[in-house]
Amino acid sequence: MNEPTISFSIHEDKENEIKKTLTVIYDALRQKGYNPINQIVGYILSEDPTYITTYNNARSLIRRIDRDELLQILVKSYLNQ
Repeated sequence: MNEPTISFSIHEDKENEIKKTLTVIYDALRQKGYNPINQIVGYILSEDPTYITTYNNARSLIRRIDRDELLQILVKSYLNQ
């Protein structure tokens, strides 16, 4: 009996990885008492990593994400596309 072929999308995997990473960053900011949305927006607009706490390696994690790619994912998610 042949099983159906499973296909994986590299783009979907990358998007899911970015979403998980952003969630870790959000949680780290919240745990340190920051407003996570304001801090992440500040980082996206300025690319200044000091908007992101070093707690739980969040600053290092955010620097691994391409800002253009992050913006595309955020807009896509906002528009439910």
